[in-house]
Amino acid sequence: MEEKLEKFKRLINESNNIVFFGGAGVSTESGIPDFRSKDGLYNQKYKYPPEMILSHTFFMNYTDEFYKFYREKMNSLKYNPNITHIKLAELEKSGKLKAVITQNIDGLHQKAGSKTVYELHGSVLRNYCMKCHKFYNAEYVFNSTDIPKCECNGIIKPDVVLYEEGLDETVLSNSILALQKADLLIVAGTSLTVYPASGLINYFKGNNMVLINKDATPYDNIANLVINEKLGKVFEQI
Repeated sequence: MEEKLEKFKRLINESNNIVFFGGAGVSTESGIPDFRSKDGLYNQKYKYPPEMILSHTFFMNYTDEFYKFYREKMNSLKYNPNITHIKLAELEKSGKLKAVITQNIDGLHQKAGSKTVYELHGSVLRNYCMKCHKFYNAEYVFNSTDIPKCECNGIIKPDVVLYEEGLDETVLSNSILALQKADLLIVAGTSLTVYPASGLINYFKGNNMVLINKDATPYDNIANLVINEKLGKVFEQI
């Protein structure tokens, strides 16, 4: 493991255009549960399956039930960035890291100080009225009771990508551009099984890919370096 960590540090030192691609595992060390692990949201028992609750159809048809789950399970305001978020922000400040591409919706990368963050699945920090499009912050939504309503009486929807909804085209194109320019791609905390997000790493044309995840992924065979370790343990070495 020590040899792998030394190689990881060397790759960072030798690179000038790093892109980080992360999933739920980046935020679990902040206390935010992931989705697919044995203790994740998808393996807990609810009135409805979480995959159903987090769909566009369910939001439109059972908005009150959606918000019961959303307020209880998706509130990231009480969590703080961990060492991985902090080190990534430092790498960006040093000029080495050019972009963070994240599947997370918690806003912790920005809270840690990262500026160029492409949120593939949106963010709980942004919420809009479906009728007049007025913006509402996360505090307004999470502190509301029942269905949060706009002053125009429209229903407020979180700016998160639900099942059955497409990814934002601008976020996608910016992510692809960043990946195409990168000389080092660090993929961490993701099973790389959620499409279309995981398919984005195929746009990387650089020489070095580092994959950091506790479990094996479908892309392990194409990475130059695979580290099966907790992210915090790896990033605290930088």
